[in-house]
Amino acid sequence: MKIAFFEVEKDKQAFFENVLPGVEVSFFEERLDEKTVSLAKDADILCVFVTSLVNKNTIDVMPNLKFIATRTTGFNHIDCEYAKSKNIFVSNVPAYGSHTVAEFTFALLLTLSRKMREAGQAIKENGDFSIPKTVQGFDLDSKTIGVVGTGKIGKNVIQIARGFNMNVLAYDLHPDLDFATKNNFSYKTLPEVLSQSDIVTLHAPYTKENHHLINKENISQFKKGAYLINTARGELVDTGALTFALEEGIIAGAGLDVLEEEKSFIKGGVIPLLEMPNVIMTPHTAFNTKEAEFRIAETTIENIKSFISGTPINLVQ
Repeated sequence: MKIAFFEVEKDKQAFFENVLPGVEVSFFEERLDEKTVSLAKDADILCVFVTSLVNKNTIDVMPNLKFIATRTTGFNHIDCEYAKSKNIFVSNVPAYGSHTVAEFTFALLLTLSRKMREAGQAIKENGDFSIPKTVQGFDLDSKTIGVVGTGKIGKNVIQIARGFNMNVLAYDLHPDLDFATKNNFSYKTLPEVLSQSDIVTLHAPYTKENHHLINKENISQFKKGAYLINTARGELVDTGALTFALEEGIIAGAGLDVLEEEKSFIKGGVIPLLEMPNVIMTPHTAFNTKEAEFRIAETTIENIKSFISGTPINLVQ
C-alpha cells in the first residue's frame, strides 16, 4: 500500500509517518497539480490539502488510486464525480475548527471595525501616540450581523456576536429554529439579511448551486456602508461584483480569508482587491491554530486507517 501526502511541511511529516506503520509513505511539500502528480503516479492513497488540484487529468496519472483523503472540510478542489466514476472514495474532515474559524471571523471584523491595521501603521509613521482622525472605528455593540450559513461555524459566530451584544439575523436553507429561540435571533430570506445587516458574514459550504451566492444582481441589496466577511469559500462571492461594490461605496469594507482567485497567487497573478485600503485579506488561514491542525491530522489518520481496514468513514457523498 502506497500513500502520497502533498502540502506537508517537513516538520509535520513525522507525525503521519509514525502512526501509519506497515505502509509505504511519501511526502511532498508541493501542492498536487498536473506538474507534480508524476511524483505520486504509483499511489494507492492520496492525501492533499486545500490548494491541490485533483481533477481528471491528475487522477488519470494514478492508475492504482483507490482513496483520496483531503485534510479539509471543503472538497471543491477535488473532482468528486470523476473520482466516483473511477470507484475512488473521497473523505474529508467534516469538523475540526468550528470555534477556530469563528474566532478568526471576529479577528477580521475587529481589524476592520477598529482600524487596527491603520492605527498600527500610524504609530510607525508618526513615531508617537498621536491619534489621526483616519483611525476612528465603530462599536459592534447593537450592530446587526447577518450570518449566512448556520452550521457549526455559523452557530459559534452567532454565540460570539451575542457576547458583543449584537443583533443577529441569519439565512440558511435548513433553519435551526430551536437554536434560534435559545440564542434570540431570527432567520430571514437572503435579501432581507443583506439589506438589514451592518455586517454580513459567510459560513455556507460551497456547492454548484450557491456559486456566486453574492453576485452582481444582489450585491446592490446590501445596506449601504455594510461590511462583508468571508471565511468560508471564495467561490461564494463574485469577485468582480465585490470589487464594484467596494469602489462604489455600497460596501464599506471587506475581510477576506478566501477568494475565488486564490490560485492566481500561486500562478503569480494580480488581484486588485489586495490593493484596496478598505480590504483585509489573509491567505486562507482561518483554520490555522495548533489545536485545529492537530484535529485535522488526527481525523485524517482515522480516515486513512478506516479505509485500509475496509470500513471507510467521513466519505464525501
